[in-house]
Amino acid sequence: MSTVPALFRHLVDDASMFPPGNLPLLDAVPAHRAHKSAEYADLVGAFVTSDEDLMKVAEAARAGETPLKVSVVITGGAGGIEPAVRYGDRSPDLTVQAVEVRLRDEDDLSRNALRVVRACDDCLDDENAFVEIGLDGAWERALDVVADAGYAAKLRTGGLDAALFPTSGQVAAFITACLDREVAFKCTAGVHNAVRHTAPDTGFEHHGFLNVLLATRASLDGASFDDLQALLDERDGSKLATQAQALTDQQAESARRWFTSYGSCSITEPYEDLKTLGLIAPEAL
Repeated sequence: MSTVPALFRHLVDDASMFPPGNLPLLDAVPAHRAHKSAEYADLVGAFVTSDEDLMKVAEAARAGETPLKVSVVITGGAGGIEPAVRYGDRSPDLTVQAVEVRLRDEDDLSRNALRVVRACDDCLDDENAFVEIGLDGAWERALDVVADAGYAAKLRTGGLDAALFPTSGQVAAFITACLDREVAFKCTAGVHNAVRHTAPDTGFEHHGFLNVLLATRASLDGASFDDLQALLDERDGSKLATQAQALTDQQAESARRWFTSYGSCSITEPYEDLKTLGLIAPEAL
């Protein structure tokens, strides 16, 4: 019986090698193995690596008893998808669960999305694809292409520059657009803490993963756009925790069907947040 509630199971993908964490590969792989054997193991999702590091990750994973489950960030556009997937098919040391592909910054996003989904169609079997469409230009038309192909979307929720942090209105629009099209999504960057806050060192406004989870649930329940924005802007952790605790397992699992995971350079920070908010059972401590 898992001590991690349904709302948070396999929520946090381990992106420890990516900024701002930048954990060295030879440290990141064993650290991930340690997370997967800890009492909070069910909180942890896939290990995230770039396609450029995939072979080195496989080598580092070789000492493990089971293949490492990875999500691969494709750095070379649509042409890089098949080589990463085929390498995963051949490797006994890792299993590619998903690929993550960022659309190139060009005028016709939907045409770019079509190239990506066609490349995925050619080589994906059980793997999923998360297409990062951005929130500029005709992004909803690109999302239409992703939806028609049956793949998932990816939202960048932060980074090393203030411009990379979308507003609560933009996040609400993205959630609404995905759910309207029945497209699952993940988030990446800037959302590794549970509750929305202002980072004291940078002044950046960080979204909270608990805010996004509850906004997703509220959207499924027919909440208004203004209500979604209010949830995404909420900074009272105890208030959010009370709402999360009121969800049934069925409601939680339904929300997680659509908001599948988020990438975080830290596993311990979200875990500590959930403990502080009383959202992880005492026996998990």
